[in-house]
Amino acid sequence: MEGLLHQPEWRIIDQSTAGRHFQALQSFGTDDTLCASVGSGQAPATARTWVHHNTIVLGIQDTKLPFLKEGRQFLREQGYQTIVRNSGGLAVVLDEGVLNISLILPEKEKGIDINRGYDTMWQLVQNMFADYTNAIEAREIVGSYCPGSYDLSIDGKKFAGISQRRLKKGVAVQIYLCVNGSGSERAQLIKQFYEIAKNEQATKFTYPEIVPEVMASLSELLETPLTVSDVMLRLLTQLKKNSDNLYAGSLTGLELELLPGYYQRIIDRNEKI
Repeated sequence: MEGLLHQPEWRIIDQSTAGRHFQALQSFGTDDTLCASVGSGQAPATARTWVHHNTIVLGIQDTKLPFLKEGRQFLREQGYQTIVRNSGGLAVVLDEGVLNISLILPEKEKGIDINRGYDTMWQLVQNMFADYTNAIEAREIVGSYCPGSYDLSIDGKKFAGISQRRLKKGVAVQIYLCVNGSGSERAQLIKQFYEIAKNEQATKFTYPEIVPEVMASLSELLETPLTVSDVMLRLLTQLKKNSDNLYAGSLTGLELELLPGYYQRIIDRNEKI
């Protein structure tokens, strides 16, 4: 199972302290760029970490909500900007207590089965917190926002969700980890968003009925004050264990050339909506 987690070298691109001017649209453009460079063998397996301030990331299905405009207006009034991402899933909350980790892996000849991608991230998170608990489960938590079969939870309370993006023989396995703060308050915000944006209208797609109590942060679940930098350290420790060479890098010349094109695509998609 450690198959994919173990790489000859891991490059880490840490954007977790980039601050509030670093926009989530740039993040998704960056992951697409990394998929292209890692997938074509021009860059090693890469772990990218990122934090965004007060941003609600919507999924494609969310853009079909009948009263989306009113829903977005409500979120703006609460101090959140909204963007639409290009990987699967539904609305999630990003703020300074949420650490995002993307593992960008090359597909090589055989390709990476979708569950293997998810399992790799689950394994990584289990290893990162093995000194606290061995009870991290991966299964859908009904009542959570953006529910999926790889929701990570402890005692039935979800603290993380995983998505995947595939592009040009590269796979980005992305997770948001609620490190600290209140998981149920974040869920309450999304619950209100859906109530306003759906407004009891019948929709073809079934949006989640959110139960805020089923969501929590790792700090709440492990009953210990964790910070994003504590979790970063745990991540680096695991990546070091799983490679012969772990190094901090930034985007290469090639990647800096590719980035504007991928970034523009995401901007165009958001403007359409």
